[in-house]
Amino acid sequence: MQFPDLKYEYLEHTADAKFKAYGKTMEEAFENAAVAMFNVMINTSKVDCKHTENIKLTAPDIDDLLVDWLSELLFIFEVDFIAFGEFEVESITQEDGEYTISACASGEEIDLEKHEIDTEVKAVTYNDLKAEEIPEGFMVQVTVDT
Repeated sequence: MQFPDLKYEYLEHTADAKFKAYGKTMEEAFENAAVAMFNVMINTSKVDCKHTENIKLTAPDIDDLLVDWLSELLFIFEVDFIAFGEFEVESITQEDGEYTISACASGEEIDLEKHEIDTEVKAVTYNDLKAEEIPEGFMVQVTVDT
């Protein structure tokens, strides 16, 4: 692994898409997980980041927070037709036994001539989910239902 240069990598999975995302901080690992998930669906380099969504979520543990974060982004993609290309996780904090993420995602309305939908992501799963500290920083592993 060429960490910290490696932001994410896709792993072999029979039916779904599975990836690991890395970061020097947990915040950066969450950002890279979002990029990895969106690159399953679209080419994020073709997204003009002119619309920003502020996102704040709270969950009982870091695994739930990761699933909630990616699920919220997927929900906005499906319901509001926003393709995201950039993600900034301002903070992940733990207080009173709960984790909170404060973040923003930037993108634009989906234009099917510009944003070819490659693979449809139906849901973020708990299958093989990991969020952990590693010697180089942090790693999250996610499987999405396609």
